[in-house]
Amino acid sequence: MVPSEHLEQVRLVSWFRKTYPNVRIFAVPNGGHRGPSQGVALKAEGVSPGVPDLCVPAWALWVEMKRETGGVVSPVQKDWIEYLQGIGHHVIVGRGFEDARR
Repeated sequence: MVPSEHLEQVRLVSWFRKTYPNVRIFAVPNGGHRGPSQGVALKAEGVSPGVPDLCVPAWALWVEMKRETGGVVSPVQKDWIEYLQGIGHHVIVGRGFEDARR
């Protein structure tokens, strides 16, 4: 059974924080299902679809997590990846914990 994207991301964040205790990593909560009013409020606050799942500001690094198999990078995610790379940031698409860790 292939672990969910959520479990892969939880594992990566846990490993990262133990391995690099002085480097901050945070999640960007753009995914998930929300009611219409909450979606409108979050959009007004600046939530943007397609932004990668994790950010490591000190390294200008963004991580888009996917399952080991079956995860697809959407067109809006590709657009964000190209934008971030275009302004000098690093972006990886981690296909599971082990891939993202490497």
